[in-house]
Amino acid sequence: QLQLVESGGGLVQPGGSLRLSCETSGFMFGIYTMFWHRQAPGKQREWIAFRTSSGTTKYIDSVKGRFTISRDNIRDTLYLQMDNLKPEDTAVYYCNRDPQLPWGQGTQVTVSS
Repeated sequence: QLQLVESGGGLVQPGGSLRLSCETSGFMFGIYTMFWHRQAPGKQREWIAFRTSSGTTKYIDSVKGRFTISRDNIRDTLYLQMDNLKPEDTAVYYCNRDPQLPWGQGTQVTVSS
């Protein structure tokens, strides 16, 4: 059974950094492209970054150059390093390999002074 457990969120000032983790189980993590998504208040969930099993990455323009997605295929864990955070990054952050599959609980990121 697929399980996704996101952690690492919190309250941070603009310009600060956070590192999110997504521990997974129940599937062969290493062979799948993995995504980070986020859902801001009053908005739809959107994907923001993905990393393929071979290491190709892609980001939406608003986080490019500030966020870095990585993965540990031994620990079946996905990461998101977020630097130079902005108030508009405030959202609940989720990981998944397919948006049609069940979601984890997400982790709240709040960027505010």
